[in-house]
Amino acid sequence: MSEYKNRAVVLKQRPQGEIQQGDLVLEERPVRSPNEGEVVAQVLWLSLDPYMRPRMNDAKGYMDPIGIDEPIVGESVARVVESRSDDLKVGDLVTCYSGWQEYVTFPADAPMVYKIQHRDNVPLQTYLGVAGMPGRTGYCGLMYVGKPKAGETVVVSAASGPVGTVVGQTAKTEGCRVVGVAGGPEKCNFVVNELGFDACVDYKAGNLEADLKAACPDGIDIYFENVGGAVTRAVAPLLNEGARVPICGFVSAYNAKDMASVETPFHVLGALDPAPEHRFFLVTEWQDQHQEITDILASRVASGELKYRETVAEGLDNAVDAFKGMLKGQNFGKQLVHIAD
Repeated sequence: MSEYKNRAVVLKQRPQGEIQQGDLVLEERPVRSPNEGEVVAQVLWLSLDPYMRPRMNDAKGYMDPIGIDEPIVGESVARVVESRSDDLKVGDLVTCYSGWQEYVTFPADAPMVYKIQHRDNVPLQTYLGVAGMPGRTGYCGLMYVGKPKAGETVVVSAASGPVGTVVGQTAKTEGCRVVGVAGGPEKCNFVVNELGFDACVDYKAGNLEADLKAACPDGIDIYFENVGGAVTRAVAPLLNEGARVPICGFVSAYNAKDMASVETPFHVLGALDPAPEHRFFLVTEWQDQHQEITDILASRVASGELKYRETVAEGLDNAVDAFKGMLKGQNFGKQLVHIAD
């Protein structure tokens, strides 16, 4: 075993609805010494993302559930501290799926391990946010599923988060009218005044349907789905003929005790006549463009064109509470855990 002291947040029992005490537990875990072709990396930044919650359930989805006693899945920025590989040397920075832990051992040529081509004015943690998987998700979902055209109206839910941030700002560069949906006046002001959206509807204000209709006088051509629930129901009557709906997720349902009974965006959209073009997508569909799209987004961060907000929890000790808060929308922008410098 390696000499590194490691802690990990592991799944002790499957949550029933909201995460409770004892579901996720912080434990000391050994670090395996690297075999030939492998490296040990120290996690510097950990990404917290909504997709992690459904994977805690014992249900087959688009990805396998997390096993009991296994670390919670998650992508990180990590620094190589020990290497038996010609591809990665000590000191190299990578993004990898380390899970919620402080050190990880993996093959240098493992899938989803990418060496960071670090550049000035692009903070490392943005490779987990607007220049990382969430940013690529927003960019690909909008550009390749939504297929925006100049003059169209694009609505994006969870507009102040890392996915919505990229969707809206990318749609503006394509010449679209962009309307966000976010929770609370602070987030809505940020979306309009800093991100440059044309309007933002506060779903917590109590007038969702009327406010959304007023913000979209010409209807909606693209709805980028992140949350489901009441927002989807408010959007549905405003969708124009030929509308497209890229479905990234529906976080409003992720804490449900019985997912089978949840009304999903597929139920709402499928009931329309005619039903708009809509489909669930995964960013891995465009894995061959990973570096190209990362470079596009990182260059926009470096130039100041792509703006964003972050919420940072310090240390693994605070990861579970940060994750629970994120699922309730308590974070502002990308939710991260800072683990080491």
